[in-house]
Amino acid sequence: MAITNLQEIIHYEQFDNLEFIASRIVEGFITGLHRSPYHGFSVEFAEHRVYNSGESTKHIDWKLFARTEKLFVKQYEEETNLRSYVVLDTSSSMLFPYHADNKVSKLHFAVYCAAALIYMFKKQRDASGLCLFSDKIDILSDASLATTHFQMMYSQLQNLLSEDAISLNRGTATADVLHQLADTIHKRSLVLIFTDMFSSGNLEDIFSALQHIRHNKHEIIIFNVKDKQKEEQFQFSNRPHIFVDMESGEEIKFSPNEIRETYRRKMEELYREIEMKSRQYNIDYVEADINKDFREVLLPYLIKRSKLF
Repeated sequence: MAITNLQEIIHYEQFDNLEFIASRIVEGFITGLHRSPYHGFSVEFAEHRVYNSGESTKHIDWKLFARTEKLFVKQYEEETNLRSYVVLDTSSSMLFPYHADNKVSKLHFAVYCAAALIYMFKKQRDASGLCLFSDKIDILSDASLATTHFQMMYSQLQNLLSEDAISLNRGTATADVLHQLADTIHKRSLVLIFTDMFSSGNLEDIFSALQHIRHNKHEIIIFNVKDKQKEEQFQFSNRPHIFVDMESGEEIKFSPNEIRETYRRKMEELYREIEMKSRQYNIDYVEADINKDFREVLLPYLIKRSKLF
């Protein structure tokens, strides 16, 4: 049962094991690779490497040798190729579109993407860590390859899917959090940030913090999580709506047609500025539309990893 998008997960709610769902997402992604222009772009899931003549035989997998008649060495944490951190915005705005029993939100999409990436990290023998933040850092783990560590990260992400995981009126302090991360992550890493870019600060503050991370030799991918139809195209029916700021609680009532064109133009300018600044600071910027397939997130990560190693 391969899973390719958020809508498909709803039909399999009986599977509350996030690691299992993550494995199905990755399976769907890899299957899709073989049907796309990226056919032949390999995903190496190996826990062994070829034995190099002259090195110690201590870690040779003799059982595998008996089956293949080839020498392979078991890989351990110190041989990790890459250290990655998944940084996930858990502020109230990530609950959009918000309504009772909603299973399709920016937060849900980001959680499943994060889980799929963590599954790929584990299979590729890449150490990884997790950061959950809103107006402060709530969870920050060191990067590790230990099985218990991966279980902990899945557990933290699973908690975010519960109905009462995040309350409304929970703000964001993205710039402060990113500065703190820059001072905390000491070994060169790939930092994957899932956020909707709505913050109490301005873009200059956020990109100053991102530059701080880049200055410390880390690579960055920003996944700008959005419901493109509603948040960018403003596709709401033409009747009076009450729009509520999910972080401040402020309300305003109007008909969408009154401001749709102006709104679209302003949002286009905002995203163009984000993309421009990302290029300026050599940061990978990816639009992560919750209505699209998970491959829109997994493929940019895979391409980035292939460039780094």
